[in-house]
Amino acid sequence: MNLLLLQSNQINGQQAVVTGRQLEHLRLVHQQTDGATIRVGEINGLMGSAIIESIDDHQAVLNLTLNSKPPAPLPLTLVMAMPRPKMLRRCLQTVSSMGIKTIYLINSSRVEKSFWQTPFLEKQAIENQLILGLEQSLDTILPTVIQKKLFKPFVEDELAEIIDESTALVGHPQGSEPCPIDIQTPTTLVVGPEGGFIPYEIKKLQEVGVKAVTIGPRILRVETAIPALISRLFPS
Repeated sequence: MNLLLLQSNQINGQQAVVTGRQLEHLRLVHQQTDGATIRVGEINGLMGSAIIESIDDHQAVLNLTLNSKPPAPLPLTLVMAMPRPKMLRRCLQTVSSMGIKTIYLINSSRVEKSFWQTPFLEKQAIENQLILGLEQSLDTILPTVIQKKLFKPFVEDELAEIIDESTALVGHPQGSEPCPIDIQTPTTLVVGPEGGFIPYEIKKLQEVGVKAVTIGPRILRVETAIPALISRLFPS
């Protein structure tokens, strides 16, 4: 935890009270004591520092100075086929830490129906993983995660509007051309499930203006493919 992220209900004026996971991390991992200065931020707000007024087994009381803006988000919308539930948690942390603020979770023929029943898709469970990513990367702005469980209606009825005025790409091992490097323009990136999208799905994506690009013939795990693609598109 490189940044302690506070909910608005934890803050009262220039003071905040920390308990639970965050308190445990302060005490046992960082071994903070009274008078220490730590980095803090308010979810969807400013960042800054805090002095620990007191800390014990039950709570830590912080004196806050929130005076700096979080880093700018990536100009990228991620459309991601629903991964395996355990991998979903890692993916959410990764994309949150990389500065992506809009994430669509979609269905695909290679997505098992049981994946959509996981408790990891509950609102609080998703938010917990996103917060871990923000804490890692020193950011405060919580991404939005939108679930779309029907592939064809989403692509035909919604995706064209989502990709409007952006460069729309789908990562695909058999893509027609290499993934662009250092694009630095608004982008919509579509990433398939384990094994990739089937040909019918690639065709539907292409019909609405999504270009199939590749970073090589290897089939990568979703958690590997996403940062690999993003690091090419936005290396700095």
